[in-house]
Amino acid sequence: MSLKVGIVGLPNVGKSTLFNAITNSRVEAANYPFATIEPNVGVVEVPDLRLENIYKIFSSKKKISTTIEFVDIAGLIAGASKGEGLGNAFLANIRETDAICEVVRCFDNKDITHVEGNVDPIRDIEIINLELMLSDEASIKKRIERITPKVRGGDKVLNAELELLKKAEDCLQSNKLLNTLELNEEERKIFSHFQFLTAKTFIYLCNVNDNELSFDNEYVLKVKEFAKQTNSSVVKICAKIEEDLSDASEEEKKEFLSDLGVEFSGLEQLIKAAYDALGLQTYFTAGPQEARSWQFKKGWTAPQCAGVIHTDFEKGFIKADIYNVEDLMVCGDEKKVKESGKMRLEGKSYIMQDGDVCFFKFNV
Repeated sequence: MSLKVGIVGLPNVGKSTLFNAITNSRVEAANYPFATIEPNVGVVEVPDLRLENIYKIFSSKKKISTTIEFVDIAGLIAGASKGEGLGNAFLANIRETDAICEVVRCFDNKDITHVEGNVDPIRDIEIINLELMLSDEASIKKRIERITPKVRGGDKVLNAELELLKKAEDCLQSNKLLNTLELNEEERKIFSHFQFLTAKTFIYLCNVNDNELSFDNEYVLKVKEFAKQTNSSVVKICAKIEEDLSDASEEEKKEFLSDLGVEFSGLEQLIKAAYDALGLQTYFTAGPQEARSWQFKKGWTAPQCAGVIHTDFEKGFIKADIYNVEDLMVCGDEKKVKESGKMRLEGKSYIMQDGDVCFFKFNV
């Protein structure tokens, strides 16, 4: 499983500059609307010092990190859901993402044109959200029209879906994102089959000037207040600095960030926010051939996590030798972990914890 994040925003808010930086690619980032025509996709390794330590302790031949896939689409404008500008053609590209990252301009610069004429992050968010909501509303109406005749014919399964779709339609017409809907377990199962844009997790990414990273300017404060309404995450970032950091060594990055008065890069903060918002955690497998990190959902059992590696691992799961990476750091190697009694043999009901190092036993 790989985390997939869609990047959206109005033209000229720093989307493509940010995408260039965090994926270390080079797509066009020009000072005019719709510079990004085709959707761009970039895969980024998730930095994790724990994996680096495991790799060294086991003297593994290779190290494989978990990844995040970023999808950058053309700048959206008002009317995108109805075909204005180029946005409508690319909304489909973010339907399969796990989260939507809205890049919001939170800096003043007279040399960079704002498509709406002035800087107002809340207005920009509302424009983007409205277009996403209108797109969802259109999808819901089409589905309702398609299944209504069958419901009239007595289809009870589709009747439950129809009721949920009407509930979702009412939510959108009340100017609320679908991720604010309160759903029971059965409704969640039905809802999971759809790829509604506003049902996804939202992260607001405030793009600020380089001299504003160590404090919240007035624009950032407004975005944070707005995000509270939907319990959405807010990350502050300077796209230009991320671009400068993209080619720097680890030591240079630390020194540069320290000079700016911040501890983590924007990319690291964005990854943490995405993991926290989506309830993602990490477990590890290790040996002489490779050390590897794996993403899993908080609350998953050992067999479910084994299935992340291969479905056969989940089907034929028997037991798993498990210990925490912190115990490995303290003991120094796996043999000493076992001797200290920190290694456990866990069964099918074990709930995996962040930082677990696992050796799965299975039979197919």
